[in-house]
Amino acid sequence: MTSGLEHLGVPVGPMVRVGGGYANRLYRLDTEQGSFAVKELNLADRRVTYHVDDVFRFERAAFAAGIPMPEPVSADRGVLVHRWVEGEKVPEAPVSEAFAFEIGEILARIHALDVEWTHGVADEPTAWDWAELAERARATGQPWADELASRVETFLAIARFVDSCERPGPVVLTHKDIQPWNLLAREGRPVLLDWELSGLLDLSGELGSTALSVAKGPGLDSIEPAVFRAVLDGYVAGGGTLPPSGPSWFVFMIGGWLGHTRWNILRCLAGVEASTGPDLALSQESALNGVRGLPALFERLPDLETLLP
Repeated sequence: MTSGLEHLGVPVGPMVRVGGGYANRLYRLDTEQGSFAVKELNLADRRVTYHVDDVFRFERAAFAAGIPMPEPVSADRGVLVHRWVEGEKVPEAPVSEAFAFEIGEILARIHALDVEWTHGVADEPTAWDWAELAERARATGQPWADELASRVETFLAIARFVDSCERPGPVVLTHKDIQPWNLLAREGRPVLLDWELSGLLDLSGELGSTALSVAKGPGLDSIEPAVFRAVLDGYVAGGGTLPPSGPSWFVFMIGGWLGHTRWNILRCLAGVEASTGPDLALSQESALNGVRGLPALFERLPDLETLLP
């Protein structure tokens, strides 16, 4: 994939694939001009339209404003390039309150950027075919088929919640995917990665998803309310205003996970190793995590609302 990357300089070694990648494939390329993160975007079966040029322009504005993030270098033909940033991976566990506070401040600064965005809110259509998916999973011998079949009614209830939940606004142009796996810690401070999902979003959904993601572990048994609140305190300290409390704070996270689970289920049902996107083994892991984790998250919704101001 080095063709088309000549503007990055002469390579000093082979391009190396980096592990992970829940939707795309990432490589490191070292050249005489430095080190670069080269991301091959999965454009073949994306769940929502990806506006490459607009997202890149948003990234450039954020970087120019001093948002801690890798420098955007180029975006062309489904390939994104950023300067490589060294840092520590952020584990899926509650971060420190200081780290969470700074994430809230960063969000406020992002929302204050004056960037034109000509596209509307990119809501993914809610799927209702969970019974059919469960039948196909059993027919193809998926390891999580019985669990999905036993939770079809719960998945339909989740779909109804996503479709009917009122979003109070305001709508902001934002990152939309601040999760531990999209963060690095550099000298103990956050660096924000992976801006491909950027776009317009109801503010409560962005704050709830972000705060919960950095305040909990892999499940829901280790939520730290003080860390959740620190994100909101940082947002206010950065000049932001909190929206009204309510279930809308968590509907974006639940709806996004619902769509991500279904997308991976479909990749598993196809049963072939796709040339783009996550490996089949990672799709299997993501499908199982969604089949088990989404019902647990949905059932805890009343408890989660007690975290809100």
